[in-house]
Amino acid sequence: MSIRKRSWRDRRGEERQAWLVDYRDAAGKRRSKQFARKRDAEAWLTSAAWQVSQGIHTPDSQSVTVEVAAKLWISKAEAEGRERSTIKQYKELARLHIVPLVGAQKLSRLSMPAVEAFRDQLVATRSRAMAGKAVRALSSILTEAQRRGLVAQNVAKGVKVVRPSRDRAHIVIPTQDELRALLRHADAGFRPMLLTAIVTGLRSSELRGLLWIDVDLKGGTITVSQRADQWGDIGPPKSRAGYRTIPIGPAIVSELRQWRLRCPKGPLGLAFPNSDGGVLHHSNLLSRRFWPTQVRAGVAIPTDKLDDDGHPMMRAKYGLHALRHAAASAWIRQGVDLKRLTSWMGHSSVQITLDTYGHLIADAAGDAEIAAAAQAELLA
Repeated sequence: MSIRKRSWRDRRGEERQAWLVDYRDAAGKRRSKQFARKRDAEAWLTSAAWQVSQGIHTPDSQSVTVEVAAKLWISKAEAEGRERSTIKQYKELARLHIVPLVGAQKLSRLSMPAVEAFRDQLVATRSRAMAGKAVRALSSILTEAQRRGLVAQNVAKGVKVVRPSRDRAHIVIPTQDELRALLRHADAGFRPMLLTAIVTGLRSSELRGLLWIDVDLKGGTITVSQRADQWGDIGPPKSRAGYRTIPIGPAIVSELRQWRLRCPKGPLGLAFPNSDGGVLHHSNLLSRRFWPTQVRAGVAIPTDKLDDDGHPMMRAKYGLHALRHAAASAWIRQGVDLKRLTSWMGHSSVQITLDTYGHLIADAAGDAEIAAAAQAELLA
């Protein structure tokens, strides 16, 4: 490796000069890079020499921009048959949050300080949740570029967006009175699905993709074997943990037995289809069934808009995911162990269950009893 001064005359005959770094990359191929100032050349050479020795140097000529790398990352996801919702999210993260800020940057010139600056800019202009998603997406983009040999290291790997516990979404659980009101005001075509959601904690996609052959009314269980995405396409659960069997009690067995007799028939054999027997779309489930039921039941909050009589118009209080929280909280009150709770919720790890519902698992009376018994044994 060496640095030499280069002089030449430009088109107007004026003398120009620059500092040229000559070096060989990790593969032994001769490379060069030009700088206007000698000290910049020396600083770069010191860094490049170390990178070459560690096998993590990528010449600018072999590098691509972050925007090009993002397209390659998305193309791979499409080729692997990732879900439409996942591809949509990847494209939005790239288009809205990554490309506008660092899209023109070459991967070879991207450093951890540059990624930290990207992170800081995201935190200043986006929510912490979105900033975290964008940073993780950039890391995935660099991992894919590294796999393709377009960059030697992932400089975003150690960069994270830490969300204080106070910033994390607090789960809101409908009260028992609210749940009973919802069931009273649900029409006959929606009540079975609503009751199933309340007592099983199934996600919207799992409810809309549930098959009758997976509902064992004799054995009292519901098995999740597939799901319907937001576009109505049927596919497998998103993870291995999504495949599960959940016990159901006599009340819901009776409800589903009656519902099966009048349920719209379709070629897919869905337990909760639309009126034609096809897949019920998530947006229709909310706008035509769940939200209106809440308003009728009085489980609603006022908006800034007024009706014809000058009264505030009401909107639904809860999202469908609140019913999932209701099921979990009911199981916890009945003393279900953590392993079964994780399994029934379809969580991929116990840690996710603890992070979400750990505050509900605390049992002050039980803890006091355990502490008293332990004390008695120790001091006996």
